[in-house]
Amino acid sequence: MTTWQPDVDETLLARCGVSFATGVATPVSGMRWFRDTERRDIQDELPGWPEGPRFTPRTKAERRVREGRKFGARFLLVATLGVLESLAGSGSTGNVARLGQPEEPENEVEDFPVMWAASGTLARTLPWQLDPGRLPDHERTHLVVTNRRALILGLLDDKEQRHDEVLWETSRSNIATAQRMKFSQYSVDFKLVFNDGSWSRLAGWNTNCRDDVTRFLDTPPELVTDEALTGGQRQAVAKFLKRQDGPGDLLITRRPSGHLRAEYLKSNSIDPDYGIFSDVCLMGADGEAVPYEPGDL
Repeated sequence: MTTWQPDVDETLLARCGVSFATGVATPVSGMRWFRDTERRDIQDELPGWPEGPRFTPRTKAERRVREGRKFGARFLLVATLGVLESLAGSGSTGNVARLGQPEEPENEVEDFPVMWAASGTLARTLPWQLDPGRLPDHERTHLVVTNRRALILGLLDDKEQRHDEVLWETSRSNIATAQRMKFSQYSVDFKLVFNDGSWSRLAGWNTNCRDDVTRFLDTPPELVTDEALTGGQRQAVAKFLKRQDGPGDLLITRRPSGHLRAEYLKSNSIDPDYGIFSDVCLMGADGEAVPYEPGDL
């Protein structure tokens, strides 16, 4: 059993399950494409990639049929919920989740590229294992973020027989930003943008996965040592550590708001689907608990 470990002079920031994203708008639902900057399909040009599924956006007629089916299912659901409400006598059972307006209709409704890359750009080097349409059911992929680099690991869906394989890596300096995408089922999508202009749309296993990796890819982390803490912050960290169960690693970073984020990475326990879980506390200058502000997440 081999578990990936950072180098001695390197700090692990996050490890989470990710894959290429999947379209959710009706014309592209369940689909994804790999494009160059002229919007041509390039999956046959990617070296070493096995054959995978090929998609065609739905026509307007197909969309009408699909929406009609949704309407019928929605009518049945509303009727069922009405019966349940009557039985329970408890008012509304909640609203149906909505995705809102697409930020990039050309890339989220009319088309759904998960790789946008001119010849020779970094996004083209991403491993095929990120594609749910190509990866075997018993395998998983994790995105690892450190203070120096980002890596894609391949592993088996087995907690007892883990064998991490490095599939891809790049220096943190090659990454321009990681943008969380609002038009996303369950709020899991993000766009990893490289300095050469190429990008990839990825999806975390869940919202927490997405947030854990994008937090440090979007804003280079400012690591804080114990010596830099105030007395109140040291006391808060000590209390925070007392409630932790099992081995792990303490990570303290300063967020754009100025708050300190203390995070206990349970790095000795890796879930094949999620990655590394963590416990977090956010504190102010005297160690007091503070509410989250924009940039803290």
